[in-house]
Amino acid sequence: MLEKNISLSGKTILVTGAAGFIGANLVMALLRTGEELRIVGMDNLNDYYDVSLKEFRLRQIEELQKETRGSFAFLKGDIADKAVVDEVFHTWKPQIVVNLAAQAGVRYSITNPDAYIQSNVIGFYNILEACRHSYDNGAAGVEHLVYASSSSVYGNNQKVPYSTEDQVDNPVSLYAATKKSNELFAHAYAKLYGIPATGLRFFTVYGPAGRPDMAYFGFTNKLLAGETIQIFNYGNCKRDFTYIEDIVTGVLEVMQRRPLSNGDGVRYKVYNIGNQQPENLLDFVEILETELKQAKVLPEDYDFEAHKELVGMQPGDVEVTFADVSELERDMGFKPATSLREGIRKFARWYREYYI
Repeated sequence: MLEKNISLSGKTILVTGAAGFIGANLVMALLRTGEELRIVGMDNLNDYYDVSLKEFRLRQIEELQKETRGSFAFLKGDIADKAVVDEVFHTWKPQIVVNLAAQAGVRYSITNPDAYIQSNVIGFYNILEACRHSYDNGAAGVEHLVYASSSSVYGNNQKVPYSTEDQVDNPVSLYAATKKSNELFAHAYAKLYGIPATGLRFFTVYGPAGRPDMAYFGFTNKLLAGETIQIFNYGNCKRDFTYIEDIVTGVLEVMQRRPLSNGDGVRYKVYNIGNQQPENLLDFVEILETELKQAKVLPEDYDFEAHKELVGMQPGDVEVTFADVSELERDMGFKPATSLREGIRKFARWYREYYI
């Protein structure tokens, strides 16, 4: 296990995508550490999904901040705007950077590729350049860059579970290609400029106040509206669902451990963060049905069968995602463990409180 080599206490931490699902939960987890730290949150609050949900998360942060020793400053801005990013780094001088800002979604990348190039490629390049120049004129600079990658980089990898040692050169979506590019860019900057960088390949993150474009959330919306849900590949898909609290715990652990040199002087590492237990989509839908009824989001007599449709595979999708998290467990002493049923139950209860 790697020793913790970065203390969060007294640090200035930049979290991009701070109004997003993972970003907002990370900010709240940082505030709950009880440390005196300064958190700078940046987000462009785009309308890819309901902005009111992002505003809800920011209100949660504001309420929590009143009870903690940490501070939080929110800046509305786009990482694709180089001048904005440079100004944030110049003004706040972050010591730890967690880049979670990105255009998400596999299917959306097929119809709206420009958004992915702007945010995931140009935006990430701007973050890397700002980290690089944080060392100018003898300044201490950024101590650790942590950034979001994705399980999508594995494409249709036939070997399971997915290991970070596997080749990931065959993306099946533009989204996956942009995330792989992030890993390549980060490695180059770690090599050329000595920026300690760690990438995190997230596996199907879910939970309360999550992204409405994800299946569990979108299905719930449609079922409540009496619409039909489509289950792709006729239900013959498996997903490694990972609960948001497990994801955030993993990010917190990684933030405090800069990667060691891999033998050629490059301080660079990539980890999987997944539950290591793929769930069949039909089983997932059954769990969702049970928990939505239990939480009284849907009535006990709701006819799920009448609102389900089995359809073929969609472009950009993969049949299985399955994380090998042995390296995460070895280096951090942690691995996700929240069961899908427990996580969906918490989501269903939140959904009823928020929407009904």
